[in-house]
Amino acid sequence: MRVKLGSSIMSKERAKNFMKTLVVHSEGQVEVSEIPIPKYTSKQALVKTISCGICGTDATIIQAGFKGFPKENYPLMLGHEGVGRVIEVGSEVTSFKVGDVVLLPFNDVDEELYGSLGSAWGAFSEYGVIHDKAAYHESDAPEVAFAQQIVPKEIDPVDAAMLVTLREVYSTIKYFGINKDETIVVFGSGPVAITFIKLMSLIGVQSIIGIARSEEKRQILLENGAAVTFNSRITDITKEIRTLYPDGVKYVLDAVGTAEIINQAMELLEDQGEILCYGVPAYDQMQLDWSKAPYNWKLNFQQMPSKLAEGEAYNDILNWIRADKINLKDFISDYFEFEDVLDVFEKYTNHQILKKAIITYR
Repeated sequence: MRVKLGSSIMSKERAKNFMKTLVVHSEGQVEVSEIPIPKYTSKQALVKTISCGICGTDATIIQAGFKGFPKENYPLMLGHEGVGRVIEVGSEVTSFKVGDVVLLPFNDVDEELYGSLGSAWGAFSEYGVIHDKAAYHESDAPEVAFAQQIVPKEIDPVDAAMLVTLREVYSTIKYFGINKDETIVVFGSGPVAITFIKLMSLIGVQSIIGIARSEEKRQILLENGAAVTFNSRITDITKEIRTLYPDGVKYVLDAVGTAEIINQAMELLEDQGEILCYGVPAYDQMQLDWSKAPYNWKLNFQQMPSKLAEGEAYNDILNWIRADKINLKDFISDYFEFEDVLDVFEKYTNHQILKKAIITYR
């Protein structure tokens, strides 16, 4: 990844109408650019960004490997785990008021304002826009409106960026229909894998095996609900799991999204077992070898949770927080100011960030 910092000096007059945003070009060059503050309609609200989490999705888009974002659509505004405060509302908005802290302010493509600049949701911007679903006829509301929800006042608005990952993962657990009485092997030790293990343990899945790539991350998986963990750098995973479960396991969850993990997962499955793959792999094709798989098995992808399902998962997440079963800070390792965002992405791509990294805005 190459990085470049755009102009950082704006006159006071210009600053009233312009904002900074994080942009990626088709060859992986990332820069901070100045663009106009977004327009909003009578059914929308303007939001000033408070924080935005870094996700593996962002890294995949930087590498031009994310499904749905061909190179011809670049450059793109990055970011999708945003939190912000409502500062203006449209005339038809009734669900939000000025001062509300909300999830998922985005910036859409706008040829008049931004020309050829595309959008990969654009939440790494100083401002964004949300929709009020109540202002639309039910069938006309954009899907994202169902997940653009208010953050309760008792939750730190900076940490609230982690709510996005929690909602996405929980809605995916429900989509996969994981049977809590079965064994599941989880490959991955980043924020998504940690979240899967934590939430599965909260719904009663007791037999969770975590696979990490370092001793430090292996311990994190144990702390979040894994019953057994292995370091894949020093352990023969197939041998260890087949020793524990000679007939194989019901589920293997790939929380990374790679052919390597999916192929290894096949060796671990019991007959009619299922490989669960979360997220969008870096390529639209992969080479699979099922010679070591059982005769009967399933491969189930959840590449993009629906915003409706994400919104429906919200109350359960909030209830766990209020019951002190989830502490958002447990998932977060680093906070950085937006001024340092380019350096942060360098650290992220070099695997120097242990858990979730949150970008903050003044």
